[in-house]
Amino acid sequence: MDSAERNDGEENHVVVEMMVASSSSSEIDPPAASGEIRDEITPLLNQSQKPKINIFSISYPRKKPRDQLSRLTEAEISAVSQAAQWAWNGSRYSGIVCVALSSLIYCIMEIISDLFTAQSIPLIETTFARCTIILILSYFWLRRSGQPVLGPTHARSLLFLRAVLGCLSLFSFIYSIQRLPLSQAIFLSFTTPVIASIVARIFMNEKLKISEMGGLGCSFFGLIFLFAPILTTQGGVGSSVYITGSNQTYAVLIGLFSAISGGVNYCLIRAAATSSEQPVTTVFSFGVLATLVGGICTFAFQDIVVPSVYSLLIIITLGVLAFFAEVLLARGFQLEKTSKVANIQFVEVAFSQIWLISSLRLDSSFGRLLGILLILISTCSTMYIGPDKETG
Repeated sequence: MDSAERNDGEENHVVVEMMVASSSSSEIDPPAASGEIRDEITPLLNQSQKPKINIFSISYPRKKPRDQLSRLTEAEISAVSQAAQWAWNGSRYSGIVCVALSSLIYCIMEIISDLFTAQSIPLIETTFARCTIILILSYFWLRRSGQPVLGPTHARSLLFLRAVLGCLSLFSFIYSIQRLPLSQAIFLSFTTPVIASIVARIFMNEKLKISEMGGLGCSFFGLIFLFAPILTTQGGVGSSVYITGSNQTYAVLIGLFSAISGGVNYCLIRAAATSSEQPVTTVFSFGVLATLVGGICTFAFQDIVVPSVYSLLIIITLGVLAFFAEVLLARGFQLEKTSKVANIQFVEVAFSQIWLISSLRLDSSFGRLLGILLILISTCSTMYIGPDKETG
């Protein structure tokens, strides 16, 4: 028996062979003792001349690093795809999950804006660029999915109203943020979820349970604790020049108008997304009108600043993130009732404050920590309770 190693392309084989010696007449005859010993040794010495029988072969497969890496990559992509599918439509919690992801993306956008400083570009021009990116991405999304770009015929009036109210809310917020301290403008904008819940209760007949009212109240009180120290001062983070007197009152009223129109806009997003069965159509309709208005304001009232390559990359990144945040928010409104979606939105403020405290831009005062805790308790309880069996 003999063993030999053979390399056949991709695999190594260890072959075990048995030697069979043929008997001749001269080896059978009884010779002298020395002749017998020589005849017994001869088969072992002349192995190359004897026939070989292959009993079995043992193969050892070679490791293929490229194949293993490709399999790992495919497994990771599959896991991400399954997670995205579950968040989009794979669970009764999908609506809440989509809104939470949308709030997280908005917080990431704020962190990117803080970390990667670029050249000074007018806010209207930045808004125009972001709305343009949202318009382009939503158009290709609808074309690729085979959905009508303008939405179903029966839902176009809702989509138009959603676009109008969305633009009014956006550009009035831009006006207020340029005339008021940033903290005051943000505080006014976050009254939008409360207003949306009230409007949905009055005009859409959505049931507003005591637990949901308590959750909204808890989150709003947490918001007051967060912004109370800087609401009492004239200054704010990120602004340098503010107006006073009657002009300030006018700016506050514009901020309140932004919040009210934003609350009505949330209800229209829910109605249009439910009617059209495609949340991206609400994003596209808003993108068309917002891009048009933003372009007119940019070229008519602003000095255009050509961004550098670095600034352009940041603008594109924020625009793509804003698109996904808007799509997830619309999907959340499509699947879940307005009051629950509105309460989850407060988690964006909590994440933002946690980031500012961890980066040592804000002090960790008792009131601020209490506000964060109230918001987190309220939103977590909303997620724990989950959606109703019948929403709407």
